[in-house]
Amino acid sequence: MEGFTGGDEYQKHFQPRDYLATYYNLQSGPSAEAEMLRFYLECLHKTFGPGGLRGDTLIDIGSGPTIYQVLSACEAFGDITMSDFTDRNREELQKWLKKEPGAYDWTPVVKYACELEGDSDRWQEKEEKLRAVVRRVLKCDANLANPLAPAVLPPADCVLTLLAMEAACCSLDAYRTGLRNLASLLKPGGHLVTAVTLGLSSYMVGKREFSCLALGKEEVQQAVLDAGLHIQHVLHSPKSYTASSAANTGGVCFLVACKKPGPEVPGSAQAPTPPRATIG
Repeated sequence: MEGFTGGDEYQKHFQPRDYLATYYNLQSGPSAEAEMLRFYLECLHKTFGPGGLRGDTLIDIGSGPTIYQVLSACEAFGDITMSDFTDRNREELQKWLKKEPGAYDWTPVVKYACELEGDSDRWQEKEEKLRAVVRRVLKCDANLANPLAPAVLPPADCVLTLLAMEAACCSLDAYRTGLRNLASLLKPGGHLVTAVTLGLSSYMVGKREFSCLALGKEEVQQAVLDAGLHIQHVLHSPKSYTASSAANTGGVCFLVACKKPGPEVPGSAQAPTPPRATIG
């Protein structure tokens, strides 16, 4: 493929249903994609479950057409903002949130999230809880100084971004800037929770190929540190997707970091480490 996939191409060609059918289907039998989804649900449960992160507000950047990433967080935060660059993805989210006909069926995924919490029978209650706490679905662009512009939100307790930044940022410099932009959305002491596919240069949605920034684990960690964040936990897994033209041989990285309190002075001593979010 030629050049890095830009926003216009996403707006024109990214098909939410093709993406969901490929990467978020727990009903089609064992697959690398289903295993990856369970892995992220387990990481998120350990991050936001009992003894994990808590707060009032959470912003999910690059939600895509998916809700799996906030199934655990909806028990820990009472005000969740979801966001995506493309109109179709935001429309797909709204369909599910408003229980409109033809909305994607997330039931198997919600049940698995509830199973991790010890009660798979409360999946319908979980769905209603999530619908109640998602207060807005906004357009976002991580490349902007305010990724939610023109909306302006108060600083958040948590910013979540899974499998989005490597598709939104065309270079390592852009990724580093993007993480600083996300950090600006956080309160001092607030947390960034992110997952990144490593070493992946592209991925498939239907028959169309979309670019990815091939990142290494050390590059991700250094970018997080340079954004004024203190890394509390990083989990590297060799798991990879198979539904891509080039497998992400670097595996995946799941990371939790905390925004340092006070003015961010380059080279200053790190603030005392806040309570850890235990993962793995």
